[in-house]
Amino acid sequence: MVYECMDNLLCDEVWLSNNSENTFEEVGDFVVSLKSYENKEFEEAFTLYLEKEASSLPEHNYAKYLHSNNLFLPRCRVIQWLVKCGSHFNLSFGTVFLAVNYLDRFVSICQSNQDWKYWMLELLSIACLSVAIKFNEKSPLSLHEIQVEGLNYSFQSSVILKMELILLKALGWHLNSVTTYSFVEMLDIHFFQSHLYQKLISPATQLLLQATLDQKMVEFRPSTVAISALWCSLDQLYPPTADSYIAYILRLLSQTQKDDIIKCHELMQRQAPVCCENHHHCPLSPTTVLFNT
Repeated sequence: MVYECMDNLLCDEVWLSNNSENTFEEVGDFVVSLKSYENKEFEEAFTLYLEKEASSLPEHNYAKYLHSNNLFLPRCRVIQWLVKCGSHFNLSFGTVFLAVNYLDRFVSICQSNQDWKYWMLELLSIACLSVAIKFNEKSPLSLHEIQVEGLNYSFQSSVILKMELILLKALGWHLNSVTTYSFVEMLDIHFFQSHLYQKLISPATQLLLQATLDQKMVEFRPSTVAISALWCSLDQLYPPTADSYIAYILRLLSQTQKDDIIKCHELMQRQAPVCCENHHHCPLSPTTVLFNT
């Protein structure tokens, strides 16, 4: 089967706001906010997130497994379907990133399987989204509703429910995963006042969405990708404050983590220059992500 990915699905998401103008007053507010949160309370919360992150990661050598089994493009396609559903049903970004996390963790657990069929990934993605909605949203959706346009296969509710149970058992019922998006939310809430938060979360989230489709980004921890995305966004929107912000965060990390963030940030800048400069025109098709390096 030829796995053709949906073109530019992530480029025009209505979720993402488009207001990126900044003023001197806003930059000043950021500086005050940064100084206010250089304290033990934030550092303890940050450390807790790093500890929780370890239990939310795919198994070792997951990126290598995807590559050796030609699973990366099919994975891109089902992730784009997850994002399309998120937009269609106005789900939170947190729900979509949880579903992606469940998908990656399950596939990584099943590395002994060398014969993935695309229908298996579609069934798994439906189950992941259904579980994420139940865990993170106030209003449930029926299994019939979830199967919107964009799937190659249609599944009976009983089959999806069985897949959900298999998924939950494989994940050890650990659903409160630390994702790239939850890391960005935590860092933004701690450091930025509400009006700055709204301006930063949109371009940062767009970068995170693009990172889910980037084969090289799969190798990094969620915290690394999240900090890199905020770094890129700050470089563009509030360059005078970016260095102070990143310097403070890096002081809380090991040298290995620092090196990974610098590497990830450089990679993100090279592969998504348009996204950093003008996030609402960001090209996010898998073809662009895979070959524009």
